[in-house]
Amino acid sequence: MSSRILVALRIAASPEVVFDAFTDDIALWWRPNPLFSFTPRSPGVMAFEDGRLVERLPTGKVFEIGEVRVWERGARLVLGWRQAAFAPDMATEVEVRFEATEDGQTRVTVEHRGWDSVPAGHVARHGFPNGVFLHRHGEWWRALLAALARRAVARQLGTAGEGDA
Repeated sequence: MSSRILVALRIAASPEVVFDAFTDDIALWWRPNPLFSFTPRSPGVMAFEDGRLVERLPTGKVFEIGEVRVWERGARLVLGWRQAAFAPDMATEVEVRFEATEDGQTRVTVEHRGWDSVPAGHVARHGFPNGVFLHRHGEWWRALLAALARRAVARQLGTAGEGDA
């Protein structure tokens, strides 16, 4: 089993609304983390386009984070995940599951796997031991899910204006 990050959060919105907030509104809820930036020129604006997740950089360049492998609206999203400093044989994968709960909420689970392909000494790990690195990266994913929750609830209530996040 590879090193992975696993985080989950319940959101008071339907799986379809949460999925749409995740994919359509990612530029509005995504919170960059300088420790885990994709390129030295990050942050940019996140977007899903043409079957991939990209970051549009302030320079106008587009960095492809990863190709979408599974797109099941309201159920599951799987995509590749790379940083610019990754060698060709280094790649991680993010799977996001959207599961309806009995109380009308959605359990969003993020599994970010494949960190064994990134050597311990790689710049992306910032010299952290594996456990500390995975914990810090997991904290970031939890913060991202909290921002997603605010956006999805606003969407569910029909109050999601352009500036909401």
